[in-house]
Amino acid sequence: MALLATGCQHKTVLTSGINPDNLDTTANPVDDFYQFACGGWMKAHPLDAEHSRYGAFDVLAENNQEQLRGIIDSVSAAKNEKGSIADKISTLYNMGMDSVTLQKQGAEPIQPYMKEIAALTTRDELRMEMYRLQKMGTGAFFSLFNEADYDNSEMCMAWIYQSGTGMGDRDYYLKNDATNKEIRDAYVKLMTTEFQLSGYDKLAGLPADKLAQMVLTVETRLAKAQYDKEVNRDPFKTFNRKSLEEADKVAADIRFKDYFKDMGLPKLTQFNMAQPEYIQEVSRVLATENVESIKAYYAWSVINMAAGYLSDDFVNANFEFFGRTMSGAEQIRPRWKRVTNTVDGALGEALGQLYVAKYFPPEAKQRMINLVANLQEAFGQRIDNAVWMDQATKDKAKEKLAAILVKVGYPDTWRDYSGLEIKNDSYFANVVRSNEFDHAYMVSKIDKPVDRNEWLMTPQTVNAYYNPTTNEICFPAGILQAPFFDMKADDAVNYGAIGVVIGHEMTHGFDDKGRLYDLNGNLNDWWLPSDAENFKKNAQVLVDCFNKVKVLDDPLTYANGELTLGENIADNGGLHISFQAMQNAIAKGQVNGDAMDGYTSAQRFFIAYAGVWASNIREKAMLQLTTIDVHSLARNRVNVTLPHVTEFIEAWGVKEGNGMWLAPENRVTLW
Repeated sequence: MALLATGCQHKTVLTSGINPDNLDTTANPVDDFYQFACGGWMKAHPLDAEHSRYGAFDVLAENNQEQLRGIIDSVSAAKNEKGSIADKISTLYNMGMDSVTLQKQGAEPIQPYMKEIAALTTRDELRMEMYRLQKMGTGAFFSLFNEADYDNSEMCMAWIYQSGTGMGDRDYYLKNDATNKEIRDAYVKLMTTEFQLSGYDKLAGLPADKLAQMVLTVETRLAKAQYDKEVNRDPFKTFNRKSLEEADKVAADIRFKDYFKDMGLPKLTQFNMAQPEYIQEVSRVLATENVESIKAYYAWSVINMAAGYLSDDFVNANFEFFGRTMSGAEQIRPRWKRVTNTVDGALGEALGQLYVAKYFPPEAKQRMINLVANLQEAFGQRIDNAVWMDQATKDKAKEKLAAILVKVGYPDTWRDYSGLEIKNDSYFANVVRSNEFDHAYMVSKIDKPVDRNEWLMTPQTVNAYYNPTTNEICFPAGILQAPFFDMKADDAVNYGAIGVVIGHEMTHGFDDKGRLYDLNGNLNDWWLPSDAENFKKNAQVLVDCFNKVKVLDDPLTYANGELTLGENIADNGGLHISFQAMQNAIAKGQVNGDAMDGYTSAQRFFIAYAGVWASNIREKAMLQLTTIDVHSLARNRVNVTLPHVTEFIEAWGVKEGNGMWLAPENRVTLW
């Protein structure tokens, strides 16, 4: 039995980490492992009206949200100095919760924007308005952000990226099946309603339904020019360095010199135009599209961004489309949850500092650091044993692995929010000021050295990430809780849960796109051609495997193996690497190799992995996620991924003819 020493030198017996209530023992694990490992949990957590999908991730995220609400309530109850962080948190939260004032204000907070847009007359005015709308966070036409220079990852540069479509993904505009036509009709209905609520139809002197159709026409034009999701995953195709002179030849009517000066970058000389053909089309739209149509598009950009922070008629109309029609939710989330999310978005690290102090024990960080080190060692062994790679490529892969920067729990330095002004005027006005504050913060990093100590997620986030340009993995405090990380359990389940997450994020540095960056984060294909070809052949097997998975019968929908390839490789690699690390830990006496509660260490590992993905989901959400998400659906991350793992086959005695069987020659092992 593995033991965990406490500060008092007592020894605590660790549990197996398996909750039998989460299992469905009527299901045969060799035929449907997802049902066996998650069926009990799914039965105990039926979907309520609020959720279109509800899983283990969501339970943890909602628990964290409750904790943040408690922190906000505590802060708000105290007597706070004007302009202090505590004052900003409480003021923003209280304004979001003040439903009486929100109903009274109605569309008033957006009226200045509506009037300004309605008064535009010239092409130059239209162009300048786009600049303003981007700074306030609408994403009109395209987005500006900072990212590393792919040729020199130590420096930040400006990136221009396609955006500007209210429904988000181009497929909603371009696919002509019955489902997407219904979605477009509902979108027009939403715009018609909110144009009327905003009063823009009267300012423009045009019927609201005509304005809605004008916006749809503009956004469809943009969608046709956008790169699809698969192309956008290719870092070579989305890295196109342009001087300002070159950019003006591609898109003269944006006037990038003026644009960057207005954005606060008057000395900028070059940037990355991620999708040149799209930006060229934006320039054409600015030059040729009907002026009233562009104005309607701008007005809608503001309305759509603002709707969640206005009166209930705006909020409810938005929910009817984005919540009910798009994802199948039946009831809007309670106000306190929505407002807590807003405060978290505006003052995330300030809340995170309070969250960590209250909820994240130091011993969890150290145990996690030890797990990461064990995973790195196991990954090195997996690289050494990869029969499809030449030694020269293996050596470079191990150099990159050793160079990974590991971040656990929370940042060493916290963000300064002293420049963020929170006032008692309107909820939406504070959101705009927060967006403008974030914009200025982002712009301040461009053409300066990359800060490798910066975190891209707040500590309370229930997630993790790998960033290829800094070659870092990050595990915020929010995810370091059960079912991902159980301080009271034997580490077999921790290797199956958080261990696979660690291995998953490490593998992203070596997936179909991450492998194209070197140890320093530069876009640099360091592979021998023969090894790269072997990688692609193995990866294609995964693509083909997931492409065959039927998601829905009506409309007939299959999984997208190309879109989800990076995540599927990371799942496959994470499982193999973490299992190897667990075997190493068993050999060192760090993990109980014996059976506990009737399950071997290997079986506990795979039960824990599947348990992370336990969830219930509506069909509309399945369709939406298959359209836009780079991750496979939860059931497929278990039942389609595990048959490729020989250790799983052996642990559960899966035989030919069983539902979880996959012939050895069809199994993919990259890492």
